[in-house]
Amino acid sequence: MTDEQRALIVRDPQVCHGQATVRGTRILVSIVLDALADGMTEDEILAEYATLTVEGIRAAAAYGAELARDEYPAVAST
Repeated sequence: MTDEQRALIVRDPQVCHGQATVRGTRILVSIVLDALADGMTEDEILAEYATLTVEGIRAAAAYGAELARDEYPAVAST
């Protein structure tokens, strides 16, 4: 995740209960990640969320990838 991407993801206890959002919006990172997981394209996501930018979408994806790296607590295997 680049510094520019990191600057686009914010957590503010006064906004969306402190959940990670894309800067300048009330759009949760988890909503962007769900949209990507559902197969939506960047253009479709932008059409759905007018205040979002391509850079915001990519920052949310990078944030999700960073959270999934090994330095975070392991997920129990099944």
